[in-house]
Amino acid sequence: MIWIEVWVLVAGVCVLIRRVIMAEKRRRMSLASLVVTGAILGAFVYFGRGYYHRAMTIHQLLTENKQLKQAITNLTDEDQIGYAKVLGQEETDGRLFTRIKFVETARDDKLTRILEKEYAIPGDVIHFDALIVKFGDKMVMDGKGRALYLWRRIYGDKTPPEKGFDIEEPGAEPQRYADLLAALPIEHRELFWSSIWDLANDPDMLKEHDIDAIYGNVVYTKLEEGLIYVFKINPTGQVFIEVVPDM
Repeated sequence: MIWIEVWVLVAGVCVLIRRVIMAEKRRRMSLASLVVTGAILGAFVYFGRGYYHRAMTIHQLLTENKQLKQAITNLTDEDQIGYAKVLGQEETDGRLFTRIKFVETARDDKLTRILEKEYAIPGDVIHFDALIVKFGDKMVMDGKGRALYLWRRIYGDKTPPEKGFDIEEPGAEPQRYADLLAALPIEHRELFWSSIWDLANDPDMLKEHDIDAIYGNVVYTKLEEGLIYVFKINPTGQVFIEVVPDM
């Protein structure tokens, strides 16, 4: 629909330019007039393309873009997605703080770190908050559901969630999926990551695009020194923690 509107606009401009050309021919059109006319047409085409990209919605992207569906289909079942390690625990002004290192690993290599941050969290019970998008069997090309996740924030049990520490930048492309949508134009990639989470409160849209759910998944546990807290995600999009000794 947007392309039709753009081409109608361009067609109208072309009619206008044609009339100008015919009028100028009668006046022996100068070279300067031709240059100006060409510039006008070029500007309309350029801004028409920009209008198309700005007007594209997440609904159209999910419906029309086969490259996006192929990218989601290419998602493999994930297992280990990162870990947290306690760097130290100490009291300050009568309050216990837990210093942790939070690490996210690459999709194709558990040993490659793509994100690494350190936090000092009040308390020793730490919450790890993620957003999940669970796609249905029809959305992907091979008929098997897939899930995406986005680390959102970290906070202690004495801290309101909205005052927690950000992990990923809201609306930005998660580093773990930096190559996932490489075949899409940059405008479509930005649109997908900035808008996909907004569908959570639109049941009709979720159903139409075969998205089973978009929801928050918070896991928490009491952290102690000498242990590694490994984050894993199952094929249905549930994040959970496994505890292993720090080697």
